[in-house]
Amino acid sequence: MQKDVISKLNTIFINLYSKLLSKFTLLSIKDIDLFVIRKNLLNNFAGAWIFYTIFPELPFLKPKFKNIAQFSPALGLIIGLIQCLIFQLLISNSWSLIASAIICLVSGYILTGGLHIDGLMDTFDGLYANKKKRLKAMKDSRVGSFGVLAMFIFSLIQLASIIKLENSLIYSLPICLFWGRFSTLIYIEKFNYISYKSKTLSHKKYWRGLKKEAIISILFLAIIIIFNFSTSNSYQDIFKHLTLLFISIVCSFQVPKILGKNIGGFNGDSCGACIIICETTLLLTHAIFH
Repeated sequence: MQKDVISKLNTIFINLYSKLLSKFTLLSIKDIDLFVIRKNLLNNFAGAWIFYTIFPELPFLKPKFKNIAQFSPALGLIIGLIQCLIFQLLISNSWSLIASAIICLVSGYILTGGLHIDGLMDTFDGLYANKKKRLKAMKDSRVGSFGVLAMFIFSLIQLASIIKLENSLIYSLPICLFWGRFSTLIYIEKFNYISYKSKTLSHKKYWRGLKKEAIISILFLAIIIIFNFSTSNSYQDIFKHLTLLFISIVCSFQVPKILGKNIGGFNGDSCGACIIICETTLLLTHAIFH
């Protein structure tokens, strides 16, 4: 019985994904191999699961890393929810607000293996280096003063925002982490990959275009928007959600644009910086509107 239900849900999901894919790519649904889609989706999700986090490998799946960027925003939602759960557990067990917020913040760095905060530090070291030595500075294993300063400033802003949000953190944090990672899809779409080394694996190598890579994110975004407006009790709430949505879209397009122009493209470090800058900006915005 349980297997039948799971099978039906799986079929519904694949059909929905196929219809959206066909709409974006102008392909006929008949031309799409559902089995291949399912297999590639699950295997790429398994790859994203272990690439972007410290989570263990998912059972029965063979991780692939060709199109993992498409799952990054969804994983941001999951990480944000886990952080909120940690925060609420600490608060409910009489931990102080500040201590709970600090652990909540640090847990995000731990869950991602410090991947994005490390990218932020390397990127700021590169931005304040000589233009000709920028990439070399970003790849240097030693952290410079500008990198440390950037980590301190952005972490402090996030911490203050978490403390301010408190009761609405369960809504705001996952959304901000979603948009932070969505900005990297824009980044990869608009700019070329750059590296200090001549041969390095890049998301750009298997990039299929924003329309295809963003389908899963759009599905999640549609659910979020429907939930926001269905739970709005006044015109003031609707205006607030619309404003936050507008700022989120602007931020997810402008931050990668600014970074890309200053760095000359994108790489793993600048993508990490893009995520931290976006999610910090949006967390602060949510805190101001709270």
